[in-house]
Amino acid sequence: MPAVVTIVLIGALGVALALACAGGIAAWRARAQADDRVAEAVASLAAGMHETMRDLAEALETQSASQGIDRNTRELASSLELEEVTTRALEEAAGIAGVDAVLVEAAGPDGGRFTQTLGMVEDEASKTAVPVPDNDNIRALEVSYHYRIDDVENESPIVRSGIVVPMRADGLPVGSIAAFTRTAARKLTSVELDELEYLAQRAGPALENARRYADARSLADIDALTAVHNRRYFHETLSREVARAHRHHRLLSLIVFDLDDFKAVNDKVGHLSGDGVLTEVAERTLSVVRAADITCRVGGDEFAVVLPEASGEDAELLAGRIMRAIAARPIGAAGILTVSAGVAEVRPGDTPADLFERADEALFRAKAGGKARTVADGNGS
Repeated sequence: MPAVVTIVLIGALGVALALACAGGIAAWRARAQADDRVAEAVASLAAGMHETMRDLAEALETQSASQGIDRNTRELASSLELEEVTTRALEEAAGIAGVDAVLVEAAGPDGGRFTQTLGMVEDEASKTAVPVPDNDNIRALEVSYHYRIDDVENESPIVRSGIVVPMRADGLPVGSIAAFTRTAARKLTSVELDELEYLAQRAGPALENARRYADARSLADIDALTAVHNRRYFHETLSREVARAHRHHRLLSLIVFDLDDFKAVNDKVGHLSGDGVLTEVAERTLSVVRAADITCRVGGDEFAVVLPEASGEDAELLAGRIMRAIAARPIGAAGILTVSAGVAEVRPGDTPADLFERADEALFRAKAGGKARTVADGNGS
């Protein structure tokens, strides 16, 4: 019965992703006014998927007594949050006799890969990880580690051996789970391999379901035209980052910018070409921001960049780079374009609205001061 549930769920998630992608295309054609409707629809779809997952978990609970479905299977199937599912898989693997450390490597959202560990630090994991060859006939890899300065302390806390088991979902590889021992005289037994393999059989579909759910959720956060984050995601992120900055006494800054005279651009080249201008502006912005910065389109031709761990001066410098990147060369028939920007740094007691309003007011002053410039909150020039 769990296999049937997994197949049904994966099929449902595939249909959901197809519907979400179709919604994204429709939003692009309908331009900016459709973005919010797509975001709400995909968010609602994702919420429905989550609710379906919980219903399936309850069904597994009901059937467990009569069909022998264990508690850990129910727990792995009860969540669609990738981190939560991975953590449960790691904890279950760590509970196997003789296991001192665990590493999960699997497919992540947006086509990426992710690694999560228990009982080992990131540097050790990168030196210890063993990729599984693309061979459906491989049940597991048994690995022994021999060191140049090995037996000075035979029980030193370094990885001595391990077993790596591939994880699959619907017959396709999705990653691997590896269990390690730090005791030279103790290797994992065939019984423990059976336990790890059983875990991999359940964790693979659960992780794949969570990955697909994360992909569906991400569609609700992306502006369909420019492919940067949308207004809804901006306000959620700003609220989260302001709270984090206050809680940990961290720096946080915000840039709000828009194109100068964009209405004239639309009048000159038409709205369709104007959409192309916005897409190019987003691409040029992404080419200069830091990996940690969050770029969003907040409406029309207005963009915002949230800068965690950055001062107002840092934000001014980045705003300058954005302005130069956009004005560096013509954008299609629109020619050379300029932007104006407002910058604000979080203050004690700020709400997200306070920070945004100060940055927006600084943008207004940049426009009033002649455009093609950056104004920082509290700076009249």
